[in-house]
Amino acid sequence: MIAAHQRPYLAFFLLAIATGAFMARIPDLQTRLAVNKAELGMTLIGLAIGSLISLSASAPIIARLGSKRTFSIAIPAIGLLLALTPVLPGAGAVFGCLFLTGLFTGTLELALNIEIGRIEAQKGVSIMNRSHGFWSVGFFVTAVTASFIRQAEIPMTTHMIVMATIVVLLSLVVVKGMENATIPKVVEEQKAPLIAFPTLSLMPLCIIGISACLVEGAGLDWSAIYMRDVFKSEPFIGGSGLTLFAFFMALARVTIDPVVDRFGARVVAQTLLTMAAIGLAIVWLSPHEYAALAGFAMMGGGCSAVYPMALSAAAQRTDRASAVNVAAVGQMAFVVFFLAPPLLGFVAEAWGMRILYAICLPLILVAIFASGALNVRRAAKPAISAVSHETAL
Repeated sequence: MIAAHQRPYLAFFLLAIATGAFMARIPDLQTRLAVNKAELGMTLIGLAIGSLISLSASAPIIARLGSKRTFSIAIPAIGLLLALTPVLPGAGAVFGCLFLTGLFTGTLELALNIEIGRIEAQKGVSIMNRSHGFWSVGFFVTAVTASFIRQAEIPMTTHMIVMATIVVLLSLVVVKGMENATIPKVVEEQKAPLIAFPTLSLMPLCIIGISACLVEGAGLDWSAIYMRDVFKSEPFIGGSGLTLFAFFMALARVTIDPVVDRFGARVVAQTLLTMAAIGLAIVWLSPHEYAALAGFAMMGGGCSAVYPMALSAAAQRTDRASAVNVAAVGQMAFVVFFLAPPLLGFVAEAWGMRILYAICLPLILVAIFASGALNVRRAAKPAISAVSHETAL
């Protein structure tokens, strides 16, 4: 019997292995479509646009369907749509498929956060960080397997069909016997607006969240292509950049909470952001593929827990409702996470893959100086996880 709080873990895991398998095969997709990096970026942006639309507009749909029905529709749809991408005739068709995938992905992410918030309010326990840790674990698992699969020259079509089958079958396990968590009254009373604009005093937290999401997006979307184009790496070594990135992100997310409790969010964030900056610099300047792999590992660990800490600090502020502050930070970070990595394809096409990582450095340095904003005095606040627009990354 699967406990209610364990179902979001499995849902995040399935989302990660589906999207992770696709991201690991992006170099193969580019080759099949015969597009340059800028054109590839514009193709991938379909996923970003769809996700952003559904994150802002799907709340009424989720309220009507409930979490169980949303999970039962969205999880299989994501797996099946991504399985179509290797057989579609051109970049335009792939863009459309990814746009539809993004609609389901954003809806699923929002539904997961809503369900987690309700479970936390109902059970009186925190499961948000652990749930997102399962996303990282899932992404690591699929990155490892994808490296072996690509090295064995198994076609992308076969890979994605098998992955879709696994996702669809396991989604039945997630929803079987599931009951929607009770809706807390406080959540109903504190709904965030569709667009929550940040105040001037909230901007440092926005910068911190944006910087972490930029590093995460650049690492997940472009690491495999970087290794292929810069070092002509074999598929296994080329995929290892994504594997190490995902592994150290997962490791940090599942172990960082006691460290934050002991040393404080500001110190931990400064340390992680510094690690991310060093990793970016190594990838930018790396003379050898193994040095670049070390850089990707540092990037993954460095961006792992910074965004959740920014959301937590936003929730603790007392200048306005917690839900509004959390939504403001979350929505700005989502824009960067979903839109910036595809647009970085234009940078890579114009100035090369190395510069793509170099231009991320200034924002990370600004975020390090802004990390003092994480030292917010804790105050008693109602649960806001359900209205948090936190990414499933």
